Amino acid sequence: MLTALFAAFLGGIILNFMPCVFPVISLKAFGLIRHDGDLSSARREGLGFLLGVIVTMMVLAGILLAARAGGAAVGWGFQLQSPLVIALLALVILGAALNLLGVFEVGLSLQRAGEISLGRGAFLRSALTGALAIIVATPCSAPFMASAIGYALVQPAAVALTIFFALALGFAAPFTLISLFPALAKRLPRPGAWMNTLKHALAFPMLGAFAWLVWVLAQQAGTTALGTLLAGSVALSFAAWLYGIAQRRHLAGRGYRVMYAVTAALLVAILLPLPSVMKPIETAETTASTTPIKWTPQTVAEQRGHGKAIFVNFTASWCITCQVNDKTSLSTQAVKAALARTGTLYMVADSTKFNADVDDALSQFGQGGLPMYVVYPADGGAPKVLPQVLTPSIVVNALNQAAGKKA
Repeated sequence: MLTALFAAFLGGIILNFMPCVFPVISLKAFGLIRHDGDLSSARREGLGFLLGVIVTMMVLAGILLAARAGGAAVGWGFQLQSPLVIALLALVILGAALNLLGVFEVGLSLQRAGEISLGRGAFLRSALTGALAIIVATPCSAPFMASAIGYALVQPAAVALTIFFALALGFAAPFTLISLFPALAKRLPRPGAWMNTLKHALAFPMLGAFAWLVWVLAQQAGTTALGTLLAGSVALSFAAWLYGIAQRRHLAGRGYRVMYAVTAALLVAILLPLPSVMKPIETAETTASTTPIKWTPQTVAEQRGHGKAIFVNFTASWCITCQVNDKTSLSTQAVKAALARTGTLYMVADSTKFNADVDDALSQFGQGGLPMYVVYPADGGAPKVLPQVLTPSIVVNALNQAAGKKA
């Protein structure tokens, strides 16, 4: 258990540097540098972020453990198998980008309208940033995390929650430590007018995350859901613009209630149709560097021990680590040549939509989430699980060993 706790904490720290967290990590950095020597405010914001991370992680872990106790096969990032969750998260990310661009403000004060100020809502904003960071982080699985989560999911609830708590602490540790220790905070650049430009620039990583979520939704739910989300995004942008005008009219002492009412009506109109439209559809098999065989446990059982190695790629379109590995390793000429030379059967286990067989396989191999790469030797021997972050040489060596051939 101590090993799992340490792995979870270390994995949480590394998770900050995974690609799916980049958009939100920019918000975390911006939250630090806007403090002009106000150490108490910096500490308050750091603790707010820590609270948001821990509470959100515990809620997600509680839902995950309850689902598994009820017989459902789910793992890390399970909520992103739902098109409805993807659509709602995309709209939240878009709203954050519009806020950074200055279309509207959050926690706007009468005294400091239009400025980059902390205000009394800094703690809440930081807590919400922590919550968003955890949700956005779930498509990634950092080194050490998979084994820790896999261990947690087969332990009693108290032990499992303790491990998820350690993961949350590790994830929040860098930002929180800088906030709590003045010597570290003083090394940050001084606030100034340049921060307005930076604030606007930080909107674009958020828009990139929005575009990625839109793409994932198209894979999961098809063109009808995609069109609904795009229409909702336009309506949300219009609502945010109206809300910003209402805020400025409010500050100027002019009428604003009608605009607030229209904004609320638009938000209701956006959200109401989502549950009925955002449903999974049958999609084509995941494409890869070579023609894949659709994975099922039965297919693996039928093919094992017949003189051919088997490489199984457990993946999903919402798993960013999976997509990075595919581009940097699995799609390289070296890996393609090794697959052909060794005669390895390439199988893809797609978990873009909920797939109970995939989640059962993850549990069987003690892995808490995607990606997972399993190589079955040609002689029918014990399968080998590869690291979650691949290089071409790792894959090629594993294929050669599985096929009983020298490099």
